[in-house]
Amino acid sequence: MDWSFLLEIALNVFYAILIFIVAWVVSGWVRKRIISVSSSYEQIDDTFFGFLGNVLRYTILAFALLFVLSRFGIQTTSIIAMIGAAGLAVGLALQGTLSNFAAGVMLVVFRPVKVGDYVEIGGKGGTVKEITLFFTELATPGNVQIIVPNNEVWSASIINHSYYDVRRIALTFGVDYASDLKLVESVLLETITADERIHAEPEPYIRVVALNSSSIDFVVRVWCDSSDYWVLRHDLTRAVKDAFDANGIQIPFPAMTLYRSGQVSPDSAAS
Repeated sequence: MDWSFLLEIALNVFYAILIFIVAWVVSGWVRKRIISVSSSYEQIDDTFFGFLGNVLRYTILAFALLFVLSRFGIQTTSIIAMIGAAGLAVGLALQGTLSNFAAGVMLVVFRPVKVGDYVEIGGKGGTVKEITLFFTELATPGNVQIIVPNNEVWSASIINHSYYDVRRIALTFGVDYASDLKLVESVLLETITADERIHAEPEPYIRVVALNSSSIDFVVRVWCDSSDYWVLRHDLTRAVKDAFDANGIQIPFPAMTLYRSGQVSPDSAAS
C-alpha cells in the first residue's frame, strides 16, 4: 500500500476543508463589514450594500473552490471555460431576468426612488415598500400591493412626489360675477395665512386667472411641506368654502341660456 499517496490525499482533503472554513469565515466577515458601512452613508440605499456584500462573499468562495481544485491537480482553466459557456447559455435563456437584475443594480446605485417615497411609474402609483434586485414593490393608497419589474422602473418615466421636502399647492376657486373681487382676495389671503402649515416664503399667490361663462376664477398657489400636501389641500378647500359662506361670497353653478328657433333674444329686443 502506497502510504505516501494516501497521506497526500489526506493532506489535500485537510487543506481543502481548512481553505473552505477560512473562506467561509472571511467572506462572512467581509459581507457584514460591507453591510455595516451603510449606516455611514444614508444617501445610498441599504439594498446596494447588501448586494455588494453578497457579491464579494460569493467571489471569495469561488476563488477558494478554484484553489481547492488546483490542490487536487484539476485544471481549472477548462472548468472556467465551461462555466463561461454555461453562463452564456443561461444568460441567453434568462434575458428578461438579467435585464431586471441589471436595472435593479442601477436603481440601488443611483436611487431615483427610495423606500417610503410616493411615486408614479408607468401609470402605476403608490408608496415604495421595497426595492429588490429584480422588482420594486409599491403599495397603493388603498394598501394594494403592486409588483413592478425593475426593467420597467428603470426604463419608464418616474414621477416622485416625495423627492423634494417642499411642494406647491395650486387650487382654483370660482366666484359669482357680482362678487367684490377685492373682498374675495382679502378673504382668500386671510384664510391662507391663518394656517400655520403654509410657508410664508415663497409668499402665497392669489390672482384672477379666468373669466368663465358663469364664474370668475381665482387661482391660489401656496407652498408647504411635502408631508402636509394632501391633508392641507383638502383642509384649504373646506376652509375657503366656509370663509366664502361667512362673507356672503357666492360660488355659482354653471349656467346656460337657451333660445328656441325664432325666439328673440333680450339683447336683440332691447335694440
